Amino acid sequence: MKVIVGLSGGVDSSVAALRLIEQGFEVEALFMKNWEEDDSGEHCTAKQDLSDAQKVADKLNIKLHTVNFSADYWEDVFEHFLKEHKKGRTPNPDVLCNKSIKFKAFLDYALNLGADKIAMGHYARIKEINGAFQLKTGLDNDKDQSYFLHLLNQHQLSKSLFPLGEINKKEVRKIATDNGFVTANKKDSTGICFIGERNFSEFLATYLPKQQGNIVDENGQFIKHHQGLAFYTIGQRKGLEIGGGFGDSGAAWFVADKHIENNELLVVQGDHPLLYHASLNASNPHWIDNEPNFPLKCTAKIRYRQASQDCTIHLENGEIKVNFDQLQRAITPGQSIVFYSEDVCLGGAIIEDRQ
Repeated sequence: MKVIVGLSGGVDSSVAALRLIEQGFEVEALFMKNWEEDDSGEHCTAKQDLSDAQKVADKLNIKLHTVNFSADYWEDVFEHFLKEHKKGRTPNPDVLCNKSIKFKAFLDYALNLGADKIAMGHYARIKEINGAFQLKTGLDNDKDQSYFLHLLNQHQLSKSLFPLGEINKKEVRKIATDNGFVTANKKDSTGICFIGERNFSEFLATYLPKQQGNIVDENGQFIKHHQGLAFYTIGQRKGLEIGGGFGDSGAAWFVADKHIENNELLVVQGDHPLLYHASLNASNPHWIDNEPNFPLKCTAKIRYRQASQDCTIHLENGEIKVNFDQLQRAITPGQSIVFYSEDVCLGGAIIEDRQ
């Protein structure tokens, strides 16, 4: 069976390729560039990543293909990212990137190269039961990436492999070191998918105009001006720059809400009740297998690396209503809520509002 692995120039995909070879697959690799930028820029690592991917491919003696999906990324991921921020919401581009780029554009390209399946260095697992494919959490709880993969469908899962799903990051680093990979000690990539680490507000300001408004406390008292609701997210602490002289305590300030209608940012001090909600409404539900029966008791995550939270899902007029057993902190419109039954990812939806 021919498998084309997404070789990113990072340690995870390097070890994924090695494990596939050890398992007897015919392996080739594909490096994708998804963001057009001056390669000499401090935030653009594509040139170095390609060099590292080539070194790993040479060491493994496998062919490395390259492809540029920048236009697809802009149209299918980044434009949506900007539209959501313009509305004052906080989207998750990594989720959409997996659906539209890594497991669609990449998959189609790989299949045209003669691949039977593709493989990625994600920490997740796939299990087939009677012709149906389940997405399961990775065994490394600290690195499990099923949250970002919840929009995948049966076809995408049937054509995918996750060679790292059964091992943990420490093992991956050791395997890379033992095999002399140049990526063995390379720092994990963070930040926006394919755009990298940078000052988020400065980056966003190059695409969205600043719209000054008021930052107010829970009593409506003016504190200072903000530069635009797009530049803040619910639960945010850093970057508010609210110094002494406000409030009755020295506790930190957090974003509790965005009042879109009057361009107002509501902030509170400390672990405030306004940061907590018992339920939420979500739209565009996607189920990896068949739609479940409702009401459904399961667990959910409203952000990556959150511990799964007990909840009950109701379906009302095509929209998802989620009631949590315990209050949830900083539920954020635009983010994904992802549902689980034990270690099986059922699917997810987009958070619209919270109560």
